[in-house]
Amino acid sequence: MKQLKPITNKLLWIFALGQFGWSLLSGVVSNWMVYYYTGTPNEQNPNIGVFASGITQSPILFKLTLFGLVLAAGRIFDAVTDPLIAGWSDRSNYKGGRRIPFMRAMAIPFSLCMVGLFVLPQTSNIALNDTILFILLMVFYLFMTMFCTPYNALIAELGDTQQHRINVSTFISFTFIVGQSISFLLPNVAGALEGIAGQKGSIRLSVAVMAALACIAMLIPSFYINERDYIDSKPSDTKPFKSLAKTFSNGQFRRFVYSDVIYFFALTLFQTGLAFYETQLMEIEDTWTFMLTATMTAISVMLYPIINILAKKIGKKTLIITGFFAYCCVFLITTMCGTGLHWGFIIAITAAIPMAILGILPQACVADVAELTRLETGEDRSGMFFAARTFAFKMGQAIALVTFTSVTISQTKQSYRATALIAFITCFIGACIFFTFNEKMILGKIRELKGNKEI
Repeated sequence: MKQLKPITNKLLWIFALGQFGWSLLSGVVSNWMVYYYTGTPNEQNPNIGVFASGITQSPILFKLTLFGLVLAAGRIFDAVTDPLIAGWSDRSNYKGGRRIPFMRAMAIPFSLCMVGLFVLPQTSNIALNDTILFILLMVFYLFMTMFCTPYNALIAELGDTQQHRINVSTFISFTFIVGQSISFLLPNVAGALEGIAGQKGSIRLSVAVMAALACIAMLIPSFYINERDYIDSKPSDTKPFKSLAKTFSNGQFRRFVYSDVIYFFALTLFQTGLAFYETQLMEIEDTWTFMLTATMTAISVMLYPIINILAKKIGKKTLIITGFFAYCCVFLITTMCGTGLHWGFIIAITAAIPMAILGILPQACVADVAELTRLETGEDRSGMFFAARTFAFKMGQAIALVTFTSVTISQTKQSYRATALIAFITCFIGACIFFTFNEKMILGKIRELKGNKEI
């Protein structure tokens, strides 16, 4: 048997660069597409809805807008392709491994597609623009799945011990929120370039710059990490949808997923509305969005070492439940906030705690369940476990996008507050469900199957 190289924190940090890349691309789309493609410009924030005239804005079915339906369809398509790509990755036996070849192939087209979303649907024909936007969004989510699903599977495979699983979850959480935070710089970068490229051109140029940065970040681990040197991976024999069914037959995994899908529904409502909460409810200029996000990120990162230590001492479950209830407080504050920059900082500081907890620990929980299944069955289906999780939470995200664009169709302050209230209620339900997840039993069985060695 080939002697595998030891997995080090340096390797895990290089791996985490890939998370920065795809989170930056995802952040630009999730945080700014609704902002730039819907709404009406005003004197304080002239960039709201700057591309709105190019696509259909009026409701087409009850109160459902075309843009909301397109976004939701994209997430549903993304969710459906997750198990297919996961099955493909789990069953593959490429020379470069089961995961890395996908990452290498997808980094560049994934990045280019994100640029296209802000550039191509700009013809004089609205119906054509609608069609282009729909197709591009489907392709964007397909490419994201083809990069992220194999990438996420490596979380469990590089996390060969409980220590490494928590560490890699911590590292990718850090790079994820850095990527998301930089995505909030888009209006600031566009503002700096406006004198060169004009209002719309500066936004597109800023998107291109961020796409290039993201692409480099995704390519570095794809070419630096030789998967076969660290992982003794064997192709799975189970077909994709049979593997998906087997994954959801795991009772503990289902309990985790039930709470996770509700959490992501609430979080997506909040993230989609964040720019609107700040500009419409608090009446802050959109250029402050990055500063507020950077504050939240900085505090969250400072909490990472504490979360990392506490997770090993008191367990992930207690901290995750704490994170759920902390987010409930954030959403409730948002429903009641008034005008002024200080409200933005209150929310940013309050959100830092759950952001740190829920950014790190859920991935480690999935890795634990995947590891236990591997030990019990002898079959490594890590890709499918992470795909099943993303399949579920993307369905929650799809519903959230339809909900947000439908509830806020009137573009009133009350409608934006309503989305935050819905997020509060659903997040509270998710916290209650997570009480049923039995982390002690999972870790105990892993320890037992490993002969009480380090897990």
